[in-house]
Amino acid sequence: MTNVYRCSDRQERERALGLAATLINRGGVVLAPADSSYALIADAFNPDAVGELLKLKGRDRSSVVPVLVASSTTVSGLVYEMDSNAHLLMDAFWPGELTLILRSAPTLAWDLGATLGTVSVRMPSSALLLELLERTGPVAAMSANRLGLPAPTSLAQAEQVLGELESLDLILDDGELTPSPPSSIVDLTSSTPTLVRAGGVTVDQIRAVISDLVVLE
Repeated sequence: MTNVYRCSDRQERERALGLAATLINRGGVVLAPADSSYALIADAFNPDAVGELLKLKGRDRSSVVPVLVASSTTVSGLVYEMDSNAHLLMDAFWPGELTLILRSAPTLAWDLGATLGTVSVRMPSSALLLELLERTGPVAAMSANRLGLPAPTSLAQAEQVLGELESLDLILDDGELTPSPPSSIVDLTSSTPTLVRAGGVTVDQIRAVISDLVVLE
């Protein structure tokens, strides 16, 4: 049976984070609380681990797997370049509910699905997840639900939408999460920044930072 750690206890939380980081760095998949739901977490640079994450979610590599980072300074090592819009948006909304699509650094050996040379990256606001990311470095992360089913805000819901959780290497339980919108997604891979999904950060909030934002209908 997969080990479940109750992160409300500080001592157990520290032990759990250390074990989770070790397992992720060894190619395991961990269930952990993110900002708006529980998420499947794996080493972004381990294609086998990313493949297992997709399998658990019921997807294949035609999907795009986002990456989470512990700070904005990490991003420069993951992307080809960052323009002023990227810096402005990260300064304004990170940590938080904004995902940026950027050109991936061509030298990185990773397989995050059908990214077409891009990476979708975000710094979460979850204190627990940020602690984990400080130990692991960038991770691949997707909400722990199957296509068409709601993102789980508790372990009970995760089990309902994923089925049995025994195939996971470790579970971090932070209780019931407060439901919130998914992250907004801004594509910065062309000359015009484009909002491809509206979510936790509104169009008006983004336009207050970068006025030339285009919104897809």
